[in-house]
Order: sequence, then C-alpha cells, then structure tokens
Amino acid sequence: MTTKARPTWKDGLRDVSPVIIGLAPFGLIFGVTAAAADVDQLAAWASSFIVFAGASQLAIVEVMGTGGAAITALFTAIVINSRHLMYSADMGRYTSDLPIGLRARMAYILTDQAYAVTGTRFPDPNHTEGLPSYYFGVALGLWTTWQITTTAGFLLGQAIPPEWRLEFAVPMVFLALLVFSVKSIPGVLAAVVGGTVALATMHLDYQLGLMCGAAAGVLAGLMSERWFV
Repeated sequence: MTTKARPTWKDGLRDVSPVIIGLAPFGLIFGVTAAAADVDQLAAWASSFIVFAGASQLAIVEVMGTGGAAITALFTAIVINSRHLMYSADMGRYTSDLPIGLRARMAYILTDQAYAVTGTRFPDPNHTEGLPSYYFGVALGLWTTWQITTTAGFLLGQAIPPEWRLEFAVPMVFLALLVFSVKSIPGVLAAVVGGTVALATMHLDYQLGLMCGAAAGVLAGLMSERWFV
C-alpha cells in the first residue's frame, strides 16, 4: 500500500482515502437522523466530537429519540463500543514505548477503520518505525471527514432526498474492513463465526448480540490458530 521508506502522515491519509469515500455517506446519515430525532440537537451534534463512534452515536439517538432513559442509551453505547477494547489491546503492543500523552491522543481517534488500515501497514509489532505519524494521517483523515459530514447532515436535514438511499453506506463501511483484516483461515473463521453469532443474537437488548458475536469470533480465531498456524 505504501513505499518501503519510513511512512508519514501523507502515506496514512492516502491509504485511508478509499475508506473515507465510504465513510462520508455514513456521516450524512447520522447528521440527518439526529436532526430529525426528538433529542437535544446541540448534544447530538457534539457527540461527533465527544464520542466519535458512528454506530454508538446512532444507537444513542435512536434510544433517546424514542423516549428511552439516558442510562439505557449510555449502556447501549458502551456495549457497542466494547469492541474497541480489543483494538486498543492489540495497538498497545505497538505503542507501549510511546509517551502516555501521545497514546491518549491516539486512543481518542481510534476507530475500526483506523485500526484496520494501520494494522495492515504494520503487521509486525516489532517493526513500527513511523507508526505514530502514519496513524495520525489515517485517523485524523477519518476524524475530519466525520465532523464535516455529520455537520453537513445536521444543516441539510430533510433536504437530502430519500431517493439517495444513503443507508447502504453503514454496512458497506464495515464490510470494507473485512478486505483489510481477513487474510488467513483463522481470520475467515473468526469473521464467519462472529457474524453468525451476532445475527443469531441480534434480538438481545442493549445490542448485546454484538458483544456475543465479538467474543465468539475471537474464540474461534484463537482456537483455529492452533490448527492452521
């Protein structure tokens, strides 16, 4: 994806550009949805800066917009974002020697896409020269796009025609990550098992099916590594 020279933030921004194209409609969807929901508009808009996690932001708006309690919305968002525990644990192998202030800034902008693209460029935690610069190019590209598109969605509101059918962008953003992440038999098994369990348990409250799918996928991947690696 990039040259063999020490990667820079420009390399990161270039590599994440295809993902940014798919993220833009997702941001518009959230902005439009939040603008039409019965929630505090300022709080909903500010969530893009505070939470910076599209799936959980949508969940919060949906729960609060239908009269749900704030604690329910908070718990739902925490469950959905629990996958970031896995991302941060893996990223910790790459960043353990960095200053804690730098790691905190990196944690704030950690997303599915930033993790997948960076992990593809740096598959070995023992070779991380240039990782912080590259990572910020990736993550800040995503962060900036999200802020611009969600704000645009708020301002445009219902002016965006329903015929555009932007909803397709939500699953496509996450499906695109499979292209970056699934490169081995254990990875395929983890994706299949995790996805199957998540679908089978999607009826559970508070989006707990997502957590069940993640746990099952991790377990399947770990077990299959003993067989195929």
